[in-house]
Amino acid sequence: MMSVLRRAARAALATAPLLYLLAAPAQAKGPDSLSDLSAQVSDAVVNISATQTVDAKRGGRSDGPNLPPGVGPGAPFDDLFEEFFRRRGQGMPEAPRQRRSSSLGSGFVVDPAGIIITNNHVIADANEVTVIFNDGQKLKAEILGKDQKVDVAVLKVKPEKPLKAVKFGDSDKAKVGDWVLAVGNPFGLGGSVTAGIVSARNRNIDSGPYDNYIQTDASINKGNSGGPLFNMDGEVIGINTAILSPSGGSVGIGFATPANTVQPIVEQLQQFGETRRGWLGVRIQNVDDAIAETLNLGAARGALVAGVDDKGPSKAAGLKAGDVIVKFDGKPIKESRDLPKLVAATPVGKDVELVILRGGKEQTKKVKLGRLEDGEKVATRDTGAEKPEPAGPAPQNALGLELSRLSDELRARFQIKDTVKSGVVITGVDPRSEAAEKRLQAGEILLEVNQEAVNDPADAVKKIKALKDAGKKTALLIVANGQGDAHFVALPVD
Repeated sequence: MMSVLRRAARAALATAPLLYLLAAPAQAKGPDSLSDLSAQVSDAVVNISATQTVDAKRGGRSDGPNLPPGVGPGAPFDDLFEEFFRRRGQGMPEAPRQRRSSSLGSGFVVDPAGIIITNNHVIADANEVTVIFNDGQKLKAEILGKDQKVDVAVLKVKPEKPLKAVKFGDSDKAKVGDWVLAVGNPFGLGGSVTAGIVSARNRNIDSGPYDNYIQTDASINKGNSGGPLFNMDGEVIGINTAILSPSGGSVGIGFATPANTVQPIVEQLQQFGETRRGWLGVRIQNVDDAIAETLNLGAARGALVAGVDDKGPSKAAGLKAGDVIVKFDGKPIKESRDLPKLVAATPVGKDVELVILRGGKEQTKKVKLGRLEDGEKVATRDTGAEKPEPAGPAPQNALGLELSRLSDELRARFQIKDTVKSGVVITGVDPRSEAAEKRLQAGEILLEVNQEAVNDPADAVKKIKALKDAGKKTALLIVANGQGDAHFVALPVD
């Protein structure tokens, strides 16, 4: 037994130098200390206190009970006491009241004259914003502009002397594994510094149309929102915006909006007080393998045009539903989410070239970009209506779908807007079918089968049968929801 232990000990000693040599270089690459960097940037990082005051009235009897000091309208336990007296038939005194709700976040100075950047959600609908500096100084802030889509806001304060400021860096140069420093106001504790690395890039967390977050394991908690993520040169490469956590605390997965996404928006908000994004006027979706096969694309790529706005720039340029955009202004579109970011960052009014695939062949289209915000206003105003078609014959079945003619009764039942003027209504979905797996639902409208319009259930069934008879494996459907927003779905015809 002793000889076995001695052999094990000798083996461990023999491998120890090797293990040390493997570990030593990794330790040598890490920074010895981040104290100099922290001292360099911390004075430019601020705490943001945002307060919202809401006027309200509380109905009730004027002869309400006498309440002890600190309890009553506007007091912390008001809701509790209101419920207490409601149960006993007594009202709270009728009087105007104000509710104040506050939020704490972080921000950073980018101009010594008093320009500060934070997240839009930190200030939200605040009536009053106060910026608190490292030295304890407090200044009221004016909101120059804010943008919900990228979650950024620009504030302005009036300091008596120039402020310490930091600069944006090139976030495209940040690599996975690079060291980063996060500075902010977690849980309202005041200036705190955490360090980590870039864990991933171009993360999509479905928070908005332009998601391309930097993921980091530097601790980010509630209150860090709006604070900067620094590279080792002291440049801001991101704004700390969100965390992934079941508990609300840091679990090592935080997300920062890249500086290169934020900077153009900040410039627009400073110059115009609002955003001015490019607009194509198309609804798009991702191309999966089934759709790629149906459209003869080879590999899945590009952004599939699911619909074209009648008043948008793409309509005039000749784009159609079913086109696949594979290049925008010379830049390849690998997946659909690449396109909105490129379009939004392109100046309004610029003439751009689109390379599309139609019928398996490449075509080039020229489009003069409109302004996204104008397109959104038009969409809200446009409520065109048309008299619905009369009810038709009994429902038809195909691909696990029950299909019925569009009628007044079905519009009312499924809340289908009058702007949906054609197609057949899906009134049932077989739960065992591929259609159910693709999440098709009753109340949606089948508009096209293999890029041919359908307005009658029997016609839809006939087209699907023709595909099967021709030996096709997949039917490409265009399906819209009750609001008229369409998307492509590929279903097997077997």
